[in-house]
Amino acid sequence: MKYQVHRFDISMTRDQRKLEQFLNELKGEVVAIIPNVTPFPANFVNFVLIVEKL
Repeated sequence: MKYQVHRFDISMTRDQRKLEQFLNELKGEVVAIIPNVTPFPANFVNFVLIVEKL
């Protein structure tokens, strides 16, 4: 079994369609989506890691 991890830079308020398009173009199965939550100055997500099973 092989896995690939993708880093996807994201602005949660603007990039919903961009994320949908990226996920729909993946060949394998999405195993997990892991958000990177930054605590300063307010909590927000600046990128997500997407684990794909090939």
